Amino acid sequence: MVESAPDRVVGDLRGALSGAGGDSGLVDVRMLVETEARDRQLRNAVLHPITPLCVGDGRTERLTFPARSLALVWRGLRDQATHEVGRAAALFEEFQADQSSPEPFDILARRAACGVRDRNHPKFAAAAELADAARPGGAMLLAECLEMVPVVRAAVGRLPRWIQRVTDEDAALARIAYKDSVEIAEDAGPRFFEMLAAHLTHPWMVLRLISAVMDKPPEAYLAGSELAEFGLRVLDGVDAGLAEVEQFDTTGGMNAVRAAAQAIDKVTAQIAELEGNVELARQGPWGGRLAKQKTALARLVEGRLREIPKAVDAVIPLTQVWMGRVSKDAARLTSPPDSKALQKAKTLVAFSQEIRGAANYGGFAAARTKVLEDLDVQLDTFTEDALDHLKQGDAPDPEVARALLNAAIELVALARDRQAADILRRRLAAI
Repeated sequence: MVESAPDRVVGDLRGALSGAGGDSGLVDVRMLVETEARDRQLRNAVLHPITPLCVGDGRTERLTFPARSLALVWRGLRDQATHEVGRAAALFEEFQADQSSPEPFDILARRAACGVRDRNHPKFAAAAELADAARPGGAMLLAECLEMVPVVRAAVGRLPRWIQRVTDEDAALARIAYKDSVEIAEDAGPRFFEMLAAHLTHPWMVLRLISAVMDKPPEAYLAGSELAEFGLRVLDGVDAGLAEVEQFDTTGGMNAVRAAAQAIDKVTAQIAELEGNVELARQGPWGGRLAKQKTALARLVEGRLREIPKAVDAVIPLTQVWMGRVSKDAARLTSPPDSKALQKAKTLVAFSQEIRGAANYGGFAAARTKVLEDLDVQLDTFTEDALDHLKQGDAPDPEVARALLNAAIELVALARDRQAADILRRRLAAI
């Protein structure tokens, strides 16, 4: 049962049983779980370049394989290459990425590729059948990815540096790794980048490596190549993010704010990635589509920002009063704040602050600045006038006035900071 459990479950069991003492039954279970956990650590080190591709049932739009296939491949190696697995285990105990040779790991990866391709062991055959069931030609793809493990391993080790900044030397190394992959199979280029992308927190960042290998390709060239899918995925990801932004629930509180802001950050990051790594043509299919997406993002965000004045006025309303021939804005202190209206206003104001990091690149910085400037005036006018009425003792209902001021202070805390809100609270408490 432990052997067939997912990695996460084994990890949870290991943590739960780490303190098991006295009870001999629990000690036996802990030893069993520890052995299985260590074996999986070795497996994941040996087959590291392909491990992130093995998820769930493997039935995704991207190149993935069933997680069960990885486990079966490893069991096949343990049965068929016991001596080589032992050598790999000895290396794993003292392995240092920058000093140790991974050759014992690579030998096993090549052995696994042959095993899956030839189905020369029941476990390899079962892994191949699962891969075929997940996608057409899945077993052959799995075998080819396993064969590419030695080439991809070195590239994966360099990924953190490559993603930060690709130097000329890094670009040369990436081209060599890409060439070595294509020598394994003519159509291995996309698989090489799929394997790298699977190791990235943000898979779209693999465009940086594609750009390095292809020397920042023109849109038409990349769109017509076997790597076009990576660019199209970014564009599709932007569309998905825009749909999330459009669904922003303005009454959903901070959870809704964070979700919308994260979607906006992701959209702007993907747009920047495509613009920075591909020479886009304004009238090209990608360049034109991206321009429309940027316009759509700005429109969606600015639409929400424009809701702020009305939402705030629904909570802390201003009215016009005449002093001789001159009118001015004054706080209307006749009705207590509505809780639902306050929630909406707080959500929108928090949203305006949460998106500040994406404002410049997203194209809505000017609109945001204008809305927040107007909001400052709106909040100042209401709070100062309401405080003055309370001091003078001429508020229609002091309790209502205090409730409205407390609502305004909550908005100030979001629009400015807690310090500004605390100052207003102290001024209110002093009256």
